[in-house]
Amino acid sequence: MKTNIIIFDGECNLCNGVVGWLLKLVPVESFEFVPFQSPIGQRMLSQHGFPTKELTTVILFDEDGPHTHSDGFLKIVSKIPKWKLVATLLAFIPRIIRDTIYRLASRNRVKWFGKSKTCTVSF
Repeated sequence: MKTNIIIFDGECNLCNGVVGWLLKLVPVESFEFVPFQSPIGQRMLSQHGFPTKELTTVILFDEDGPHTHSDGFLKIVSKIPKWKLVATLLAFIPRIIRDTIYRLASRNRVKWFGKSKTCTVSF
């Protein structure tokens, strides 16, 4: 399996915005972006025991396996040289606090940012 695969919601405007931000910051080979709605995304979720009907967290698959919620997001950010220090500092915030904020944003992301009929990456 390729390393640094990011599974995200291809219909979520917030998720698409973050993917667009990452595409501007990192070399194209740094991450592979896979919408969970795609056949590859569905297969990966199923193979790793994640739900396939709805995605409530971004998932980073890297050499250490899957990372979800705030840990996944911070792992992604830490792989961007200019943002590594920010990720390191945010990691000092206890996970329970980070994940509470992450889950709040995840539950409300479509209400706050809307849903898109197109995805940042094609599948």
